Amino acid sequence: MSTPTKYRFTFGPWNISQGADPFGPTVRKEMEYARKLKTYKELGFDGVQFHDDDIVPADLDWQATLKGTAEVKKILDGEGLFVEIIAPRLWEDPRTIDGGFTSNDPKERQYAIDRAKRCADLADEVGCKNYVLWLAREGTYIREAKCAKTAVARIVDAWSAILEHNKSIRILGEAKPNEPTDSAFIPTVGHMMAIGYKTADPARSGVLIESAHSLLAGLDPSEDMAFALYHGKLWSVHLNDQNGLKYDQDKTFGSVDLRRAFNQVWVLDKNGFGQDGECVGLDVKAMRTTTFEDSLKHLSNSKTLFLRILDIVRAVDEKKVEELRAAKKYEELEMLIMDMLMGKKG
Repeated sequence: MSTPTKYRFTFGPWNISQGADPFGPTVRKEMEYARKLKTYKELGFDGVQFHDDDIVPADLDWQATLKGTAEVKKILDGEGLFVEIIAPRLWEDPRTIDGGFTSNDPKERQYAIDRAKRCADLADEVGCKNYVLWLAREGTYIREAKCAKTAVARIVDAWSAILEHNKSIRILGEAKPNEPTDSAFIPTVGHMMAIGYKTADPARSGVLIESAHSLLAGLDPSEDMAFALYHGKLWSVHLNDQNGLKYDQDKTFGSVDLRRAFNQVWVLDKNGFGQDGECVGLDVKAMRTTTFEDSLKHLSNSKTLFLRILDIVRAVDEKKVEELRAAKKYEELEMLIMDMLMGKKG
């Protein structure tokens, strides 16, 4: 019997926010950046997720960038933290309002590629091999605005350019069907994996799956995870929860649908996720009503729920499950799982 995976947990500093949303201003004071980094170990987390400009501003010259990055790396080392993923935050720049890699303006496309390459250089400076591409604005508001076929080709070309620029990283595509752009060119995990197979180095092309993004596409996150695991391409996850097909809510993992959360933990744990160093990443927001003093609880709660669900997953009688599968007694199997989730034994 193999040794159970001991999971490592990560989140990004943007998960500790001031609570602003599209319909209202901030409601909490900003937590000092160095204080955010200190919370990781306090909450029992192991590593950090970064955007490029979470480390240093994106418009610094390279020498200033190296100086600022070294300062952040020193803090991380002092806290005993590693950088799990790094991603270029392309979607917030004024030059990317029409997309980056798929913009109709060649100067804007070049800016996106140049910044993406710079982010790959930052990955080396912080010792990170996982480079995430969330193609946030790589889509369209109306179909006629861009040639969709050309757009897909441009995404493949940009992905390949990053791989060729830095041979030590691997790229994890993060799919989302909408928001901030109405219609994404690469909306699902399947689309993203197909892109990876067309790049200059498919072996270094995989995916990061976020629970809410699968739900927004009308799909089950656990099915997306199983699909990617089959291909050996699930290299990280962003666990959270979601009330229906709305905007991206990033709710505490397991807080909306406990059975759905159970399914995700089941698929991950039963299929060896984490045994090659993959991390359980969180992408969750505190409720808008949360006070500054309580603005870390959504993170600790998500981790706690994952571990409690993991205990249940590992306590399920696998022999009994196999017997019920063989007999096609799925009603009984479902009740077995529900009893476990509700704390009923025997």
